[in-house]
Amino acid sequence: MTPFIAELIGTMLLILLGDGVVANVVLNDTKGNNGGWIVITTGWGLAVFVGVVVAGPYSGAHLNPAVTIALAMAGKFAWGGVLSYITAQMLGACLGAFLVWVMYFDHFQRTNKPDSVLAVFCTGPAVRNYISNISSEIIGAFVLIFTIFYISGAEITPSKTPVGLGSVGAVPVAFLVWVIGLSLGGTTGYAINPARDLGPRLMHAILPIKSKGSSDWSYSWIPIAGPVIGAAIAALLYMQFR
Repeated sequence: MTPFIAELIGTMLLILLGDGVVANVVLNDTKGNNGGWIVITTGWGLAVFVGVVVAGPYSGAHLNPAVTIALAMAGKFAWGGVLSYITAQMLGACLGAFLVWVMYFDHFQRTNKPDSVLAVFCTGPAVRNYISNISSEIIGAFVLIFTIFYISGAEITPSKTPVGLGSVGAVPVAFLVWVIGLSLGGTTGYAINPARDLGPRLMHAILPIKSKGSSDWSYSWIPIAGPVIGAAIAALLYMQFR
């Protein structure tokens, strides 16, 4: 296991489970059809937990280009590794989306609404207003990244002895993504991760999915630029306060 492979597999699991819960809720004739927003946000939070558990020991489990860029800006990650991590994240996101299509193939066949099909793969605005939409993604990503900077390992004070939490250390990030979805996700679907949106959107465009419509490329820059801007603001603010 290398950092590259860890980021690829971790992001693949994140998208498989995250896009998978959306498929379970929005596609026709699934067991979870019409399960609602609570099911989707909970599934995404737990998807983050799984990805972080697997990748964390080997790569730090960025699983998100915005996280990688912010950590590099703050001097917590080498700039030389940024391209490798983002490449792995994009490949993992594409592979995860492909597996969702395989998993739910019969249900894609039974779903005749292009908007529902697209929603499985990528985010879209509840109200299309690019200024508001990118503001939502900036704010959501800022909360994600700024909080990540302040998540620390458990320790016994004052001796500073680490507590061996193991995989439980992934829980704070899972709760963080969950609350962002519950509180801030209603406007754009809280991509807060360029790879999470762009990789599956590419797969939507490529895969032979029945009843699919446009991949909505005119909107695709929002979930790329918004998270990167939010991450940069979080990194700059964190550097002022540390």
